[in-house]
Amino acid sequence: MSKSLEAIFAAERALRAAEAELLTGDPEAVATELRGAVNAALTVADAEERALRLERLADLCAQVPGGRLVDALIAILNVEEPQVRGAAAECLEAVAYDYYGEVARAAETALEEPLRGPAMSELPYLFAEIGEPSAIPLLRGFLAHPDAPVVAAAVEASTVLGDPALMPQLEALTGDLRDVTVADFEEETSATVGELAREALSLLEA
Repeated sequence: MSKSLEAIFAAERALRAAEAELLTGDPEAVATELRGAVNAALTVADAEERALRLERLADLCAQVPGGRLVDALIAILNVEEPQVRGAAAECLEAVAYDYYGEVARAAETALEEPLRGPAMSELPYLFAEIGEPSAIPLLRGFLAHPDAPVVAAAVEASTVLGDPALMPQLEALTGDLRDVTVADFEEETSATVGELAREALSLLEA
């Protein structure tokens, strides 16, 4: 076996041991330490190092019991790097299945602020996929967000949820002329929020 493979296995054993040692501590103390680490990682100038730290921290935050670090996961979800957002989204979804209430409350807080950034375009899909009853009022909040990309994401998430209770809010958006970029498989196209709302209404009506 090569020295490179031996080094990889040794590093993996060391990682697992360090992770276990950290997570067996008092949950509140661990949460405080990890929240501080997330805040520090967000300020790291080197993009590769920042992404490395945030991806690992997302996994650690998801393992702290009680959904204590939902706010930290949303902060990681709010960065620009796609791979970091992907890791945070997966971790947040896993936490939501066990601690949905904490995730919903964190989203409500983000809507009240309102939080700006990529996270707000990711969260509507999370709630639509899980499909809890509170998804409807939460999606109404996202549909009323001041940023057009967030509204567009909420419109598309409404079709995923498939609940006609959202139709009045969608109808109110049919005249919205703000342009947004829509990802369609590997292509990106431009559309208005109103066009997306009309398309979503036709799907819900069907």
